[in-house]
Amino acid sequence: MKPLQDIRILAIEQYGAGPFGSVHLADLGADVIKIEEPHSGGDVGRYVPPYQQEQDSLFFEVFNRNKSSIDLDLAAPAGRRVFEDLVRVSDVVYSNLRGDVPAKIRITYDDLKHLNPRIVCCSLSGFGMTGPRRAEPGYDYVLQALTGWMDITGEPDGPPTKSGLSLVDYSGGLVAAISVLAAVHAARRDGIGSDCDVSLFDTAMAMLTYPAIWNLNGDFHPRRTRHSAHPSLVPFQAFPAADGWFVVACPKEKFWANLAVAIGRPDLATDPRYATFEARRTHAEELLAVLEGIFATRTVHEWLTELRAAAVPCGPVNTVAAALADSHTAAREMIVETDHPRFGRIRQVRSPVRVGGTTPEYRRAPARHESADRVLHGLLGYDAATVEELDRSGAFGRPRTAQP
Repeated sequence: MKPLQDIRILAIEQYGAGPFGSVHLADLGADVIKIEEPHSGGDVGRYVPPYQQEQDSLFFEVFNRNKSSIDLDLAAPAGRRVFEDLVRVSDVVYSNLRGDVPAKIRITYDDLKHLNPRIVCCSLSGFGMTGPRRAEPGYDYVLQALTGWMDITGEPDGPPTKSGLSLVDYSGGLVAAISVLAAVHAARRDGIGSDCDVSLFDTAMAMLTYPAIWNLNGDFHPRRTRHSAHPSLVPFQAFPAADGWFVVACPKEKFWANLAVAIGRPDLATDPRYATFEARRTHAEELLAVLEGIFATRTVHEWLTELRAAAVPCGPVNTVAAALADSHTAAREMIVETDHPRFGRIRQVRSPVRVGGTTPEYRRAPARHESADRVLHGLLGYDAATVEELDRSGAFGRPRTAQP
């Protein structure tokens, strides 16, 4: 069996953060059933350009592989009936809605425990289910600004800068996935489910880590650093070579000693101004000027060859295309393929989660309502007449001319 093959998750999710958390659970074998709102066209991720046609997009693919889909109008009594029947045979109700919405649409633990005492209700929202901002929509960009990330990202003389990736969204999704696994474990042990109140705000604040503790317990004020330098360790930043950029990191004294030898300046390692972490931090400006002058004399490839031979942590500043083509990417089997009826053979990055030696299987993301037959007939045991009546009653949105 796959690691999570015995877990069923009802995912009321869309776009990035929520689907990013549940896709890793789906990759591990969990039965993730996306409940898509029929009147608005389902998950908005289906319509994200540039690689998008009708209700399919490559954006949607990467967040929703290995999942199932069913249209369900939770506001309609017939749709609510189907949802409640699904709760009875599931382990988790997982959502990424505004913090005030789960209670409004009755998908909290108190709302559902009479149907299934072991149900886990995980809400991933922008600001959580409590607090003054709970009713505000939360998006990665907004959270990066609000929690101080943008203030410490970018060049010192440049504007506040967002990360090139939606790291708050992705981290929030992973925190939600961890919360789900912990809550399911507790529910199976104790026989009682729970709410998981996860927020992007909490996630982004928690990721402030050491700058936060330095600020809360001292006079440290994080600031943007030149060439993405570490706030206290020197050298630990990007450097320009003769033909591009690369990163050098010396988080241990031995790496600094090795670096000094590799660049032909062993004297720097013993110079009292640079001999320790604190000394290099104090004299960072003059030391970095020396290093930049040396690194500018040779190519990135030449320096990486020297530094790797000296066991100094380093790497090129790759483009995304170069990173995807890296030999280590191939060796780690990080690119997987799926077949799609519209886009053909799709290549995408796999989940980094690895359990045991089994390679996960990957199948394309579902079309809207594609899994209705499996869910309604196979899982819930509805007969054709019941499904037809649910359809006429608006359970799946507008009545359909053909029902599975």
